[in-house]
Amino acid sequence: MFVYMGLEMTSKKKAVVLVSGGLDSTTVLAIAHSLGYDCYSISFDYGQRHRAELQAATDIAKRQGVVAHKVVTLDLSTIGGSALTDPNIPVPEQETSGIPITYVPARNTVFLSIALGWAEVLEAQDIFIGVNAVDYSGYPDCRPAFISAFETMANLATKLGTEGRQLTIHAPLIDLTKGEIINKGMALGVDYAETVSCYQADGAGRACGKCDSCRLRKEGFAQAGVDDPTPYQS
Repeated sequence: MFVYMGLEMTSKKKAVVLVSGGLDSTTVLAIAHSLGYDCYSISFDYGQRHRAELQAATDIAKRQGVVAHKVVTLDLSTIGGSALTDPNIPVPEQETSGIPITYVPARNTVFLSIALGWAEVLEAQDIFIGVNAVDYSGYPDCRPAFISAFETMANLATKLGTEGRQLTIHAPLIDLTKGEIINKGMALGVDYAETVSCYQADGAGRACGKCDSCRLRKEGFAQAGVDDPTPYQS
């Protein structure tokens, strides 16, 4: 048995890992691998404007040696309400207060629910997600209280949970700064040049350098004291 970030590992187990293709989720996948899990990664084609992240997620999953990678299609643009799913709402390029218009209504609730369903099929009791409550954009579904509440629900609502096989939602980055996340990922061999975080990345995955996600990413590399490997649009 060994312990890493509060997680006790006794034998190789299955884990479902949410992978968007961005910096945080790529780090979480590397963490899950380092813990000895057989990783099953899942991404979502949800009508987002920054679709280059989907190819990045697929490539990253392959390079990190997941057992299987699944891309689930569900069109959240049909309900709109976010600059990430409605092309008529511009992506802000200046810092704003409150919950930003890039918040996608109920996105993490929906994503975790589908990941939970796949976990049940796989009989995997562990789900990893890269939410962060320190350097984040003010999204309500990135907070510890949300993760705790979802875990409670997961154990009430599933066959695994009712049979006494405890389901755990792991959010190992939740209390880390972006710089700390980058340093942890680099120690695990993550190549951040492969990741796509920008809310309005072009087809080649090049970042705008202006949106909130780009700003947080830039600040993270500065905090970590390493060069920013992000390819930017001219």
